[in-house]
Amino acid sequence: MTIEAVVTDIEGTTSSIAFVHEVLFPYASRVLPGYVREHQQDDAVRRLLEDTRREAGEPDAGLERTIEILLLWIREDRKATPLKALQGLVWEQGFTRGDFTGHVYADAVRKLREWERSGIDLYVYSSGSDRAQQLFFGHSDAGDLLHLFDGHFDTTIGHKREPESYRAIADAIGVRAEKIMFLSDVVEELDAARDAGMRTVQVVRDDSVVTGSHPIAHDFDGIVL
Repeated sequence: MTIEAVVTDIEGTTSSIAFVHEVLFPYASRVLPGYVREHQQDDAVRRLLEDTRREAGEPDAGLERTIEILLLWIREDRKATPLKALQGLVWEQGFTRGDFTGHVYADAVRKLREWERSGIDLYVYSSGSDRAQQLFFGHSDAGDLLHLFDGHFDTTIGHKREPESYRAIADAIGVRAEKIMFLSDVVEELDAARDAGMRTVQVVRDDSVVTGSHPIAHDFDGIVL
């Protein structure tokens, strides 16, 4: 069956896990406390701090305790939506200042451009906020890649290990699930996408990655749509 759309993960798929853990997370850990203190009265930040307290089960936590919770979540790599949104705001500052650029593998850039030219719709689904995704690809090592993508999805549409999230994505982009290819390095995400009816490929760039029953490609050049 012809593939009409590709939905791709970022970390470990289009981009190095090391970049996220060695550049983005440490930057957020350093900058987030001061950013939150400075912007705590901004409507968006205030709502995200309230969401953090609620998700942590500490609705009466003060500002400093809330910051402690966020830093703990960063260390745990917790997929908490308010944390991801706040990280996106902090990373926006870093990207626009030129403190770093987003790492994207050359083979991913090459293949995404090829697919886009051939008329395949491209989407991103990552636990990072949609704004963080746009910043990442808009300020990548290869330049501005945003024009390649037709849309971005984050955990506001659902968690990545739940089939319903992928059904919601198929509905949102208006393409039947069986005509969508989902790319990720994480077996549980691929399982959920397959359960929703999508085609899947596991991108295994690191031999230590756990593999499942999905077709495997070691880079984007090995992906056949």
